[in-house]
Amino acid sequence: AMRFSRDVLSKGKVDLLFEEAAVNDATNGFKPALQLRGMEGIIHQALESNPYMDIVMMHFADKDKMADYNNEKIPEVIQQHEKVAEYYTIPSINLAKEVNDRILNGEFTWRDDFKDLHPSPFGQELYFRTIHYFFETSWKNPALNERTARVLPEKTLDPFSYIKGHFESVGKAKIQSGWKIIKIWKPNDNVPTREGFVDDQILEASKPLAALKLKFSGKAIGIFVTSGPDAGIMEYSIDGSDFKAVDQFTQWSSQLHLPWLIMLDDELKEGKHTLILRTSADKNPASKGNACRIHQFVVND
Repeated sequence: AMRFSRDVLSKGKVDLLFEEAAVNDATNGFKPALQLRGMEGIIHQALESNPYMDIVMMHFADKDKMADYNNEKIPEVIQQHEKVAEYYTIPSINLAKEVNDRILNGEFTWRDDFKDLHPSPFGQELYFRTIHYFFETSWKNPALNERTARVLPEKTLDPFSYIKGHFESVGKAKIQSGWKIIKIWKPNDNVPTREGFVDDQILEASKPLAALKLKFSGKAIGIFVTSGPDAGIMEYSIDGSDFKAVDQFTQWSSQLHLPWLIMLDDELKEGKHTLILRTSADKNPASKGNACRIHQFVVND
């Protein structure tokens, strides 16, 4: 939701949007409220930009969702995303349930055929066929598909949804100590990176107690970082509150300089706020350092 306007809407008019976030929202550990706020933020921004846009929400398969279905539970992330689909009358395709049902029916196996949450060619073909079937049945009667502009609801499902989510430049931060702007960042440890998050401008601190101040307006503030093998623990205070700690290090950080979004607070009162952010002297036992590399601040105003 925070990068949607820059990475999608800025590229030109969108007529048809496929939206899948169920895998990452669950795997990356976002709480249910954030799962809904992020999805509603994307859908709301999309329809606000083009009320004639068609949107297809999808729920991809992974082992955790399959385990939930086998225990007669609807995965939490699918429940949250479906609330958004229903509220905005967006069609959805539950590929996770389909894959699990068909495996239980003995049509194929996860291990030998589907293989991974990034599906094998067999799995990709299955997804394609279901989407194709959805289009054929949805557009079977052209008379029922007159294009009309959608009218957004008077209020959002959640008052803190990221409908105004966007990036704020790291150049807006006031450095107090220990931080520096690197115009073209690339790691020197031979650990892999993600395209789009290397040879990029970042705001970097590598030692404890580096501090900065950021003034912003809105209901939410966060940081979009690259979390690699030396990612540290951050401490932050908003509007003079006691400092809280957040660990940037993830289960993938030792193997990859991973783009990672950390929401610091997303239930602020509307208006102006001040963030103090500093690197901690503490660190995750698995981390090699205390570094923080910020690509963008994220704000929901």
